[in-house]
Amino acid sequence: MKVLIINGSPKKNGNTSVALNEIADTLKQEGIESEIVWIGNKPVRGCIACNKCKDNPGRCVFGDDICNEISSKYAEADALIVGSPVYYGQPNGALLSIIQRSFYSNGANIAGKPAAAVAVCRRGGATAAFETLNLPFQMMNMPVVTSQYWNIIYGR
Repeated sequence: MKVLIINGSPKKNGNTSVALNEIADTLKQEGIESEIVWIGNKPVRGCIACNKCKDNPGRCVFGDDICNEISSKYAEADALIVGSPVYYGQPNGALLSIIQRSFYSNGANIAGKPAAAVAVCRRGGATAAFETLNLPFQMMNMPVVTSQYWNIIYGR
């Protein structure tokens, strides 16, 4: 089994990274392979509803950011975990753009696979961000992996 873990923070080694590395270590202890992909801190385009991805399934027309690289990993993944810092009660906008574009252009390779979200905040807004991260999973018929409580982490 292989789990694709997406670090949706612009800070490579911030609190979101700490949380996702803990998850990766736990998966490893259980004999489950994982790969953490950091979205980076360069600009990410939003979807413009051009539908060009339907002419070239699996690829967004914009090839100048990390979206297609992440999307190409969906076929190999058996499950998906997405982590994001919370900004004004919402996940990082760049991460949301990547999820929207990659699920629309390459959703066939992720649909039905188990998924989990992790929201990382300083004080508040985590429940709204957590819900926002989970909504695309539901749209893709992905079973949401539950926990004893919501996957919310409070950083430094």
